This record gives sequence, structure tokens and C-alpha cells, in this order.
Amino acid sequence: MVSAHVAGPDDWAEIVDLRTRVFVVEQGVPPEIEQDDRDATAVHALVRDDDGRVVATGRLLLPDDGSGTAVIGRMAADASARGRGFGAAVLAELHRQARARGAAAVELHAQVGARRFYERAGYAAVGAEYEEAGIVHVTMRRELC
Repeated sequence: MVSAHVAGPDDWAEIVDLRTRVFVVEQGVPPEIEQDDRDATAVHALVRDDDGRVVATGRLLLPDDGSGTAVIGRMAADASARGRGFGAAVLAELHRQARARGAAAVELHAQVGARRFYERAGYAAVGAEYEEAGIVHVTMRRELC
């Protein structure tokens, strides 16, 4: 069974490497917007493969507006690891972390190609599709019970 854990400071370089490969190299996201100042306060989760490489990651931004809704983002899986449960493990860990920190719901901006992945994890689309970083997205939401 695949399990994810919360990343520590020593994991940051590998997280950046994976996110750069997936978002900047593979998907063409401008490098200047891939990382932001919210990375410093986010809860990051990751999964390592049997060789110890970080193959999936994501981040959780905790609500600071009193809404009780946390935001998940920067979900990335290495191309060689997709479809093997690594991303689902990261998402499940981020849900656990959100609940533990008092969030009642989570939202994310899903690339439309990943919409079914999030629907399988209990998310529902809210609103119309839109473009973000040159990629079509849809906002999705899940209540944390």
C-alpha cells in the first residue's frame, strides 16, 4: 500500500525538482509562477518510490479568512509514477492534515484532464472551466467529514 507523509525541510529540493519537471518542463507553466511565497507556510506532502525518489507531491494552504476551507494545490506526479496510487496517497494525506488543522472543506483548481481523479476522491466541480497558467482548469470542492 502506498502511503504519503508530510515533507520536511530536507525534502524541499526534491519537491522543487519534481514540480519543475511536471509543471515547467512537461506542461509549460512559466517558471516564475510555479513557486510562490505561500510555499513557505504550506503543508507539503510527498510519496517516495522504492528507490527513494520523490514521485508525487502536493501542498495544503490553511484557511486564514475564517472560512474553514483549505486549498490544495501543486499536485504533481512524475510521469513514470502516474496511475499507481501515488497521487491518491498524497491527496489523502493532505485531507488528513487539513482535518487535523481544523478545516471543514478543501478546494482546488483541477486541470480538466485530472478532473476524474479528483471526482474519484469525492470532489465536485463548482463553477465553469477557466484558464490558469495557459491550462484549462475547474474549481473543485470536497467537504471533510
